[in-house]
Amino acid sequence: MSIIFRYLIRQIMISMVAVSGILLLVFMSGRFLKYLDSAAQGSISAGVLLEIMAFRFPGFLELILPLGLFIGILLAYGRMYLESEMTVLSACGVSDKALLGKTLLGSLPVMIIVGAMSLYVSPWGMNQVQEILNEQRKATEFEMLAPGRFQDFSSGGRVTYTEALSEDKRQLQGVFIAEYAPDGRGLTIITADSGSQLIDPETGSRFLILENGGRFEGAAGQLNYNVIDFEAYGLKIEGGEAGTKQREEGASTWSLMQSDRLEDRALLHWRFSLPLIVPIVTLLAVRLSRVNPRQGRFFHLLPAMLVYITYLGLLIVARDWLAAGKVPEWLGMLWVHALFLGFGLWLQFGPAWLYRRRLIRDGGARAQD
Repeated sequence: MSIIFRYLIRQIMISMVAVSGILLLVFMSGRFLKYLDSAAQGSISAGVLLEIMAFRFPGFLELILPLGLFIGILLAYGRMYLESEMTVLSACGVSDKALLGKTLLGSLPVMIIVGAMSLYVSPWGMNQVQEILNEQRKATEFEMLAPGRFQDFSSGGRVTYTEALSEDKRQLQGVFIAEYAPDGRGLTIITADSGSQLIDPETGSRFLILENGGRFEGAAGQLNYNVIDFEAYGLKIEGGEAGTKQREEGASTWSLMQSDRLEDRALLHWRFSLPLIVPIVTLLAVRLSRVNPRQGRFFHLLPAMLVYITYLGLLIVARDWLAAGKVPEWLGMLWVHALFLGFGLWLQFGPAWLYRRRLIRDGGARAQD
């Protein structure tokens, strides 16, 4: 039996790893493009993109692994049914209960990994991402500059452009700066051949020292422009403010357990729900993987995916209801797990139970005759 167990788990894990890898690539690519767009707009530095994605990886993994396991069982066992391998295993004494037990035992490591990600690793990673983004908000406009690109910064509605920038980001060439007045009516344009950063050793304030340029100030539609030519011009560089509010996703599980906020309690229930998904979807997948050779290999995937999507959708609805106080906390999201656990048990054992009841009823009817 140990050989059969290893064979079954190997087939499941190969399919799960392949499916999870594809899903990770798709979801992480979408998130990476979003961060890349922020970097292109100058909101964050391009140098921290890979670091952010590394810290976000556990959060993707905790959601994708249950789905990867579900699809992996469907593909692996579906192929074995089509190639009559399951028929051979049944002839060798591997019953449906034994198959289910071995599959649940094989899914235990996946459940442990998802639980560790959900309760500890993923919140830590989200907290690290939040710290990185806070540091990016504190970065000065000078540090966020990219050559050959107009960048709109939040401090004063300023648009900055530089043709070239040294590697240490201390020397600029071909500088253009446009800044609106606080009332939005006036506009100040500054051009310079070069620029450099100066840090006041006493106050720590940073200044951009522009050389050989001009300053044009006025309002659109009026002719009374002020024009100043300069050899050196100092412009204070404003730094952003760090975000002090911690996102809920980055809060530790222990802090959520100590909190009385409904949103925090809902997030806590969600984190405990993710590992509970694993054994329930395993139960569902073992039964839904049964296919008729005439139906084709992928015939069963569509109804199975509809079941999974409904399961996950109801969990999200239950989380929102719990956060809104529409359901008591003792019930939380357990009713969704109980619903699909009952559905899976019925799929697994319900037909056999009905068959036995029918045999008993037919036997009693014949005895009476």
